[in-house]
Amino acid sequence: MRFAIVVSRFNAFITERLLLSAVDGLLRSGAKKKDIALVRVPGAFEIPLAARKLAETKKYDAIICLGCLLRGDTAHYDVIVNEVTRGIGQSAQETGVPHAFGVLTCETLEQAIDRAGLKMGNKGFEAALAAVEMASLTKAVSRQALRLAVQGKLRRAVSKKQVPRSARNDKPKNIPVKMKRK
Repeated sequence: MRFAIVVSRFNAFITERLLLSAVDGLLRSGAKKKDIALVRVPGAFEIPLAARKLAETKKYDAIICLGCLLRGDTAHYDVIVNEVTRGIGQSAQETGVPHAFGVLTCETLEQAIDRAGLKMGNKGFEAALAAVEMASLTKAVSRQALRLAVQGKLRRAVSKKQVPRSARNDKPKNIPVKMKRK
């Protein structure tokens, strides 16, 4: 499998530790160095665009997004956290390529250090393992769908109702509700 890692240069003291562990996680999972692409971006805000551009190439089985956001004295942190999270999720949904979220959102530098390998493991390593798992899952589901399509069973499998007949009726039933009193 092929992976791309997008890493923010901002807070490099933390993000470089995340990056080293992410690469370690990929290599331990069987990835080859030649199958890992690295893209550096200025800050966390730029991660979603770079991740999306990489995903759109269809060259990668998963994208790993690494960054570090530390709360400051203004609302800027909240705006950036929300946009980065939304952008990464939207890119994964719209491209169909799994994106692993390894962007730390911490109150303090100490929390970031802990999450980058000191006390709480390394979130870069965890993001790499999540990327491997989701890439494997995506491939397995695609292979199964292809096999069903070749066998002519995909249409039947997709059209079968997954909801029990009794639950398909959208009319509410008069079901008595018992309430417990304290």
